[in-house]
Amino acid sequence: MVVALTRSESHYEGVFKALELLSDYIVNDMKYARTIMIKPNFVSTHVQLAATHVDSVKALMDFIYEYVGTRKILLAEGPALGSLETGLRNFGYLKLAEEYDIEFFDLNMDTEYEVLEIYDRRLKRKVKVRVSKRALDADYRISICRPKTHDTVVVTLSIKNMVMGAVMGGDKPKVHQGYLAINMNIAELAKYLMPHLSVIDGYIGMEGNGPVSGTSKRWGIAIAGNKAVEVDAITAWLMGFNPKDVGYLYFLHKMGYGEIDPNKIRIIGESPDLFKTRFIPHRTIKAQLKWIEGRERALEILGLK
Repeated sequence: MVVALTRSESHYEGVFKALELLSDYIVNDMKYARTIMIKPNFVSTHVQLAATHVDSVKALMDFIYEYVGTRKILLAEGPALGSLETGLRNFGYLKLAEEYDIEFFDLNMDTEYEVLEIYDRRLKRKVKVRVSKRALDADYRISICRPKTHDTVVVTLSIKNMVMGAVMGGDKPKVHQGYLAINMNIAELAKYLMPHLSVIDGYIGMEGNGPVSGTSKRWGIAIAGNKAVEVDAITAWLMGFNPKDVGYLYFLHKMGYGEIDPNKIRIIGESPDLFKTRFIPHRTIKAQLKWIEGRERALEILGLK
């Protein structure tokens, strides 16, 4: 497994280059997939900086059409604020249907779902959430998003994007059960929803009080890989955070889903030293890191000790 890293002068250019670097590792799996699902981030359908830029999705679509072949693509999201239709309109996504064979689907409106159990604030597995069947059943899930700081879990990247979008409508707040439990819950849900391909459009990210109210940070980078934990770990590290401080990455690493030590992850393309930076964290960062105090107990509950 490798992580592709490249310089980016636009939302389109860097994403396409990163995918080209990765082509030998992903094209074959895409060709045999029955359903390719692209999951952008529309956490807010009114704030462009909080959302995946349409040009990065266009780069992904062009890559698929050039390297995999012309086919129907499912673009699915379950926004936290607003409807998918509003986001598609506000962020210029509707024009994609003029160029590609694409189906738009609101995961919040799925008529079929599975009920999964997650943890409450006391770390008891008593909370039930509905998860979209379309997301669960897609045999090739692609998470594409911009790098952002977060108000609860330090950073939100490809894994959290996929997980929270697939949890349906009013059940999304149930995942938020305090700083420790939310990290456990994201990790538990990710076991069923892990992206097969993670794409980070870091041309412009969000720092400060993300995931919606932060400020823009011009970074000029694109990252992609077929091991979501490793893509997110490298991205968090390049943003100036310790991947071990991101609870859901730590738990997923312990579960065997990928490496989070940057020194043990193979990177192709540009040298990471060229892009190491510091994103201003959310103002609640000290409180967010309190999950670490309960880490050993969480490992026992998760059966990892």
